[in-house]
Amino acid sequence: MNYRKENDLIGELSVPEAAYYGVQTQRAVNNFNISHHRLSEFPEMIRALGFVKKAAARTNFELGILDEKLFRAIELACDEVIDGKMDVQFPVDMIQGGAGTSVNMNANEVIANRTLELMGHKKGEYKYCSPNDHINYAQSTNDAYPTAIKIALFSMNRQLEIKLNETIKAFRRKAVEFSDIIKMGRTQLQDAVPMTLGSEFEAFARSVELDSEELRRNANLLLSVNMGGTAIGTGLNTPENFTEICIRNLKEMSGLPLFSAEDLIQATPDTSAFVSYSSALKRTALTLSKI
Repeated sequence: MNYRKENDLIGELSVPEAAYYGVQTQRAVNNFNISHHRLSEFPEMIRALGFVKKAAARTNFELGILDEKLFRAIELACDEVIDGKMDVQFPVDMIQGGAGTSVNMNANEVIANRTLELMGHKKGEYKYCSPNDHINYAQSTNDAYPTAIKIALFSMNRQLEIKLNETIKAFRRKAVEFSDIIKMGRTQLQDAVPMTLGSEFEAFARSVELDSEELRRNANLLLSVNMGGTAIGTGLNTPENFTEICIRNLKEMSGLPLFSAEDLIQATPDTSAFVSYSSALKRTALTLSKI
């Protein structure tokens, strides 16, 4: 395997020549080999990162920060990430130090190096397109990363709802089919009183239906994002109107009804939406397990 040399504040490191990721991603691969579950296993998350980076790039272009030639190349690179063409280039472990910095930098480096290639430069020639100064401009891990997680989770919940609805319909078909079959209802693992097998399957359907409704309610909490808050929610180093324009672009690109959190300082460390959605997901899992 051939390697290229890249540098960061720590020093020089070898990166595989064919890799679109760079030195920060390589350090994460070396240092955080913890769960053995890689970001490449979660294409929805990679797709969401592509939307975040594309929306930020378009915003920076509209605000006059990126010139059109550079923006168009970044846009094409982001589209390749969104389309799943770069999934293998996301090798970072899903458990890591730095609150997601390695994930954010993995995305920044892949997009920067693919942009360089599209512009006729070599990977690692960051003076023409920098992971930090261009791809991550006006962003922080602390707003880009949770925004991407929320987009990914909301999109995955939509897929889950489709499967749950298929399950509900299947139970209801069986409820009709089994409507004349008598069985013993059970309590405390003992036979109790008679019921129809159909009514039991209708109860299964209603239980999953209620869980699906709860998942939808809690998934809607994920639509509030903190893009533009940067490190702690103050919006430090963002140009005027960045948040408003970036959210608009992100809504258009993702097709999701995203909106900016009312208080970015409050929203930046807040994980309540994840806690609520996790609770609804656990409720659904328990229902299915019981069935």
